[in-house]
Amino acid sequence: MSQDRLTALAEGVEAEFMYQYESFAPPSAASLLGITTTRIGGGVALSMRHDVTGYWSKALGFGFEEPITRDLVDRVVDFYRAEDSKGAVIQIAPDVLPPDWDDIRAGHGIIPGSSWVKLACPIDAFLPGRTEMRVGPVGPDTAAEWASVVLRGFGMPEEGLAEMLAASVEHPAFRPFAVWDGDEMVAGANLFVHGETGSLNAASTLPGHRNRGAQSALLAARAKEAANAGCRRLVAEAGLPAEGSANPSLNNMLAAGLRTLYNRRNWIWRPDTGPAGGS
Repeated sequence: MSQDRLTALAEGVEAEFMYQYESFAPPSAASLLGITTTRIGGGVALSMRHDVTGYWSKALGFGFEEPITRDLVDRVVDFYRAEDSKGAVIQIAPDVLPPDWDDIRAGHGIIPGSSWVKLACPIDAFLPGRTEMRVGPVGPDTAAEWASVVLRGFGMPEEGLAEMLAASVEHPAFRPFAVWDGDEMVAGANLFVHGETGSLNAASTLPGHRNRGAQSALLAARAKEAANAGCRRLVAEAGLPAEGSANPSLNNMLAAGLRTLYNRRNWIWRPDTGPAGGS
């Protein structure tokens, strides 16, 4: 598969699972969090007005169905302004950034932020890890506990978000898994099946149970499930560590056979920047 095609698949599946997480939220959670989602120019724009983490309001998946132009970015920013968003992260694969990107982003005060690593591998190139702890699928009876564990592992608040994440257990494209230490659930992660691509996402471990193989086991369980679902490739993303530091999640993925496709910058928009913001 060509690099261009793999990039389009990796960006597309990430955009879709993020869209489904937020669009599939129960009405009570959507109202509490102020969730609005839309599709623009082949990508998605997701607004969570009351998100205190700065993670869930993001726009991504652009540059494949239509090129990234000033008009496209105008539409994305207009959506966030209409939703009274406090800010948003715009994520664009480096290969589809237009030559005039710096001029386009300057018009809205969009600034560079941190970077993520996009990874992928053929399903048969995956190298399963092991743990002595029990790993298995999550069903409706443990959905609330699983959502709580995932959010606490990330250090995110549970109000509203736990209900949103728990709803994904009933979504046909999501396949959530957890790790137990005895009777205690200590780690969780999700798989999103999108055609022949399996996206590994939402993996976290409670602080007191890290460095015991939970994430490697979750990677292996989800890879096996993806293969059973007919997936031919796995994709994932992880934060790019600062120079001199490490990201254990990224290291686990690389050890499991996933390989770096590219590093992708997070572009930050806030309503008080750019011509319409008055600064």
